[in-house]
Amino acid sequence: MQDHTVTFELDQSRWDAFVEGSAEATPYHRYSWRRVIEESFGHRGHYLAALDGAGAVRGILPLVHMRSALFGNFLVSVPFVNYGGLLCNSDGAGAALVAAAERLRSSLGAGHVEMRHLAFKVGGLPARTHKVTMVLPLQPDAQSQWDSFNAKLRNQIRKAEKSGLTCTIGHLDLLDDFYDVFARNMRDLGTPVYGKEFFRNVLRAFPEHSKIFAVMNDGRTIAAGIVSWYRRTTEMPWASSIREYKPLCPNNLLYWEAIRFAIDKGCASFDFGRSTPEEGTFNFKKQWGAQPVQLYWQYLLPEGEPLPELSPKNPKFEAAIALWKRLPVGMTRILGPAIVRNIP
Repeated sequence: MQDHTVTFELDQSRWDAFVEGSAEATPYHRYSWRRVIEESFGHRGHYLAALDGAGAVRGILPLVHMRSALFGNFLVSVPFVNYGGLLCNSDGAGAALVAAAERLRSSLGAGHVEMRHLAFKVGGLPARTHKVTMVLPLQPDAQSQWDSFNAKLRNQIRKAEKSGLTCTIGHLDLLDDFYDVFARNMRDLGTPVYGKEFFRNVLRAFPEHSKIFAVMNDGRTIAAGIVSWYRRTTEMPWASSIREYKPLCPNNLLYWEAIRFAIDKGCASFDFGRSTPEEGTFNFKKQWGAQPVQLYWQYLLPEGEPLPELSPKNPKFEAAIALWKRLPVGMTRILGPAIVRNIP
């Protein structure tokens, strides 16, 4: 097996060139995500690259170091999003990167390294398989896509339209509208909310590959999502609606407009994002015809250590979630970003 050198100093142009040449790359492997996370949350990125004997890039592993008294000390590839992990074109490069990540974990005193792999896993590493992403294969035109939906789903979309709901597409001009809905919904779910600057940084980093969709009712935004696209896949990684408007089916209109947008862009698939099988969001996505794709969250751990458990289903977080749901939305917008910055 060829020896590889691992560097932490690869420049952005070479990094992104390797990503663009890799069929398995996700949008979150792009180097700009390092700046988004560092500027939004203050976490340091450690971006590892494996070079062969001729100096050619043969693999990358973007890692972000997270450390807090409440949630611990660990590295993630990539936090706050669904994907990341190892990307390489040789077994030797992969082995070198994993070994370098383990050395980095030890030197930082971190408890574990988490690599978020999409339909891929590194042999021999422990993994969580509790999540899937839901992916809808897209038809070549909107009418064919509409015809593929069942009658119930089509009626829900029609109900939103007949109720006078409309969808507006914008960018930074809709950020305040999106964030007002998002923050309120996160409070209702008992989840600390990201700071608005995170979303602003995402939109600024990828201005040609992102939009905000907002569903309006009498001039008020009642549902909104950030839509992004990479290669031939569109996704909506962050979306929310106001709970009391649920009978008007704003979410159905929001996703339908995003799917139509993806088809118009020539995309082949729409990624609804990660879900726990058979739970509420999973079933919502399944009704559109989306199919589950297994996620493998793999770990580097000290020998004998159990897999980490930062899920909100962990009983030690239940009381905090119940309390959060009772806080005023304005207070959660102040307190939330300081907490959620440490939850990957």
